[in-house]
Amino acid sequence: MVKKKILFLFAVSSFAFASQDPTAPLNWQQAPKADQVKKVVKYRVPNLQSIVCGDSKECYAILDGQALANGEKIDGFKVKQIKADYVTVTRGSKQWKLELFPLEVKQ
Repeated sequence: MVKKKILFLFAVSSFAFASQDPTAPLNWQQAPKADQVKKVVKYRVPNLQSIVCGDSKECYAILDGQALANGEKIDGFKVKQIKADYVTVTRGSKQWKLELFPLEVKQ
């Protein structure tokens, strides 16, 4: 009976010993696992490619290849205002004024 108890204790202790890394330095403890850090997604400001204004004075902006009107969104940026020479986009409390390059190129 005593032999069975000793054999049982030896078997249980071997499982406990095997659960640790035998190659780890003495008194080494595993670092606590850190919580997953949220990745911050940064969108770049859309590229203004063109502004098209019709006879009804309603203008459309071409941003990153998409035709957008006032109030529409692209990648989280909202088109606030479209004028013949610039477009204003907002995201949160920030605001950007996008302008086209001038047609007159100085040499």
